[in-house]
Amino acid sequence: MGAELVINAASHETRIALIENGTIAELYIERSREKGIVGNIYKGRVVRVLPGMQAAFVDIGLEKAAFLYVADVFDAIEEYESLLYAGSKKDDEPSEDQEGSDRPEYRPLHPIEDLLQEGQELLVQISKEPLGTKGARITSHISLPGRHLVYMPTVDHIGISRRIEDEEERERLREIVERLKKPGSGYIVRTVSEGKSEDDLIADMLYLTTVWEDISLRQAKGAVPSLLHSDLDVVQKVVRDIVTEQVDKIIVDSQVDYDRIVHFISTFASKMKYTIELYDEDEPIFDHYGLEVEISRALGRKVWLKSGGYIIIEQTEALSAVDVNTGRYVGKHNLEDTILKTNLEAVKEIAYQLRLRNIGGIIIIDFIDMEKEVNREKVYGALEEALKVDKSKTNILKISELGLVEMTRKRVRENISRMMCEPCSYCEGRGYIKSKTTVCHEIFRELRREMLDVRGTKATVTVHPHVADLLYDEERRGLEELEKKFKKRITVRAKPGFHQEQFEITIN
Repeated sequence: MGAELVINAASHETRIALIENGTIAELYIERSREKGIVGNIYKGRVVRVLPGMQAAFVDIGLEKAAFLYVADVFDAIEEYESLLYAGSKKDDEPSEDQEGSDRPEYRPLHPIEDLLQEGQELLVQISKEPLGTKGARITSHISLPGRHLVYMPTVDHIGISRRIEDEEERERLREIVERLKKPGSGYIVRTVSEGKSEDDLIADMLYLTTVWEDISLRQAKGAVPSLLHSDLDVVQKVVRDIVTEQVDKIIVDSQVDYDRIVHFISTFASKMKYTIELYDEDEPIFDHYGLEVEISRALGRKVWLKSGGYIIIEQTEALSAVDVNTGRYVGKHNLEDTILKTNLEAVKEIAYQLRLRNIGGIIIIDFIDMEKEVNREKVYGALEEALKVDKSKTNILKISELGLVEMTRKRVRENISRMMCEPCSYCEGRGYIKSKTTVCHEIFRELRREMLDVRGTKATVTVHPHVADLLYDEERRGLEELEKKFKKRITVRAKPGFHQEQFEITIN
């Protein structure tokens, strides 16, 4: 069964769901007020150089200064070519096909303070969106993604996607690109280029070269800081990167976007076999395909497994933790079999949830402890296999004696919980608040301090109604003891607008 792309386009928000085997596998969201900026190219100015971090902050006109690491800096092509990496070769290949593809890691010969100075102007590209409290990550290594190729106008390098495994095909593509590229420039050949003709690659080269020439003209005339080039919007970007031979149908509910997609595919992927359908029913398109329920499920902490077990997903600033539990599943034979089956079922759901929620960075998975080494290997192998369909690069370590798996997943864009949610204004993002009993006892302690220091015959305590109920009922004895000790009357007043942790004490 082929994959489908379901596009819900509105003036304020565009949502795109990739459907695989009848379930939503990836979700892309772009809001008109929060349009993604990865791939955008700016003319910026260095505002601070940090030798201790071997990095710099660059003003590119955004709310926060962008972060530029030394490995992403070069001031001339000769400088970049002099960057070395132990054991690397000219034909080291990137493992990613998406925009901002990983390049070979290089070790710079010069510290950043020798390459950049405050006030210096330079051309940079966004490689990572601002995430949480961090500003955007930028690079001086400009790359322009096309349908079949990624153009690197300032780097003399040819890379072939590792996903193209046939050696003869790799050599054919390399020979075409080597023969056609301009001196001093480079290309990454994307996975979708496999089997494509020379004419397809030439068309991509001409388009990308024209885009770069336009950027160069804007750079010469543009102010600092300024935006020189915006990447494609989310619809065109997803169609460019995701619509392959595996995606055989596109359904979109906007006539404007329908026409744009038809034009885009006829221009850049005219030989593809696909069906594009304009959805014009009254029922919202995501409701029709049952996607709203899946999206809501992706925002919850607990995800139930079919067997009755469940996983808990907790996301923090530093890492994400996934906990596997047997829940209601009691098994049929013995405990080890029950645990193994739950862990194997959890593996598929975890890989699915990481991809759907777009969780990146460090991830710790706490599987249920397994006594047998062979069972640990089964679970580890199943996790490796489940993550192969993930386009984002992942690295996994073996299951530890404690049943933990440490892994990383490349961050490319904001995860959907951060995009669709905000910290709770009541608990201030902690996920919990002080209990009513705790607040009552805090009030008692504060009353003791106030009644010792302040003269008067009457104390008034203003609190949340739920706390007031507790003070009048179960905690009434505490108030009475204070009244007897300090010989002052204590009155409790409920105020609905108060936070549960908030209280005020006045003595007169």
